[in-house]
Amino acid sequence: MGGISIPQLLIIAVIVVLLFGTNKLRGLGSDLGASIKGFKKAMYGDDDKKTPSNADHTAQDADFTTQPIAQSRQSESEESKSKNKEQV
Repeated sequence: MGGISIPQLLIIAVIVVLLFGTNKLRGLGSDLGASIKGFKKAMYGDDDKKTPSNADHTAQDADFTTQPIAQSRQSESEESKSKNKEQV
């Protein structure tokens, strides 16, 4: 019970190439390489680049306007009243 031998690996490789084609495997390999490169960059980081502060992150977040709870409840009740009128 030794494991997978070289001839068995070659047969598996031929079957994979026949199933997916060389172009698909080449694209998959390049995507895998790019994702590994991005992962390594994220793990080890680049010391020469300045990391964005917390203020920079909030600038990229969605822009939601805050409303007092009473005002939001009032607008919800007005919307439900208008929907009820439309249904009648």
